[in-house]
Amino acid sequence: MQMKIVAMIPARYAATRFPAKLMQMLGDKTVIRHTHDNTLATGLFDDVFVVTDSEIIYDEITNNGGKAVMSKGHHESGSDRIAEAVVVIDVDVIVNVQGDEPFVKREPLEKLINLFEDDLENKVQVASLMQVLTDEKQIADPNYVKVAVDRNMNAMMFSRSVIPYNRDGKIKPTYYEHIGVYAFRKPALIKFTNWSMTPLESVEKIECLRYLENGVPIKMVVTDYMGIEIDTPEDLEKAAQKLDSYI
Repeated sequence: MQMKIVAMIPARYAATRFPAKLMQMLGDKTVIRHTHDNTLATGLFDDVFVVTDSEIIYDEITNNGGKAVMSKGHHESGSDRIAEAVVVIDVDVIVNVQGDEPFVKREPLEKLINLFEDDLENKVQVASLMQVLTDEKQIADPNYVKVAVDRNMNAMMFSRSVIPYNRDGKIKPTYYEHIGVYAFRKPALIKFTNWSMTPLESVEKIECLRYLENGVPIKMVVTDYMGIEIDTPEDLEKAAQKLDSYI
C-alpha cells in the first residue's frame, strides 16, 4: 500500500529577530507564499499545509489557493504546532518544511522521503538533513547547529558547540551543519509532543535532541544547502538578490 505523505509548513507570525518576516515581500510574493508554492511545485506530496497562529498568514495562503490550518494552542516548537494539526489527518509520513526557507528544492526533500519508502521494516522513524561545513567561522558559530553521526548515518549528537572537537589537530574531521527540515512517521511525531522537554534539549535549545534522549534514532541525509533561511532583514536582501537566479 502506498504511503500518504504530506508537507507541513509551520508559520509563526512573531519572530524575535525579524517580526512578521514571513509576510515580507520577496519579489512579487511574500516569503511564506514562496515557501508554500515551491514546496507544492516539487510534486512530492499528497497535500501541502501551512500551519499558523496568524489569521494574516492563514488568509495569505488560502486567498491564493493554498491550504492552511489555524493552530488552536500555544506551541514552543514547529513540531508541536504540526503535531496538533496532523492528529486528525490520515497520513503516514510528515515532512516539516521551515516557513522561512523560500528556496525549497525537490532533491533534498526527495532524499528524505526515499528513506521511508525504502524502509520496508519501518525502522526509520525520524529523518533530517545536514550539509558539510567548511568555513571555520561557521563551524565555531553557535547559530550553526552541528551534528555528529555514526557509520550508519544516525545522529549521535546535535550541538551548538564544535563537534567533533579536534584535539591534536592532526586529523581533519568532517563537520556537518544540521538543516532543520525533518520527516517523521506520524506516531513518532505524536510521541514527541507527549514527552517533556529533555535536559540536553533545554541546555542546547535544539528540539530534536528530545528524540535522541528518548532513544529514538534520527537518520541523517547529506545534501546541498536548500537556500537562504530568512532570520534578519539582511537575509531578505540576500534572498532578493538570489531570486532572479532561482529555478
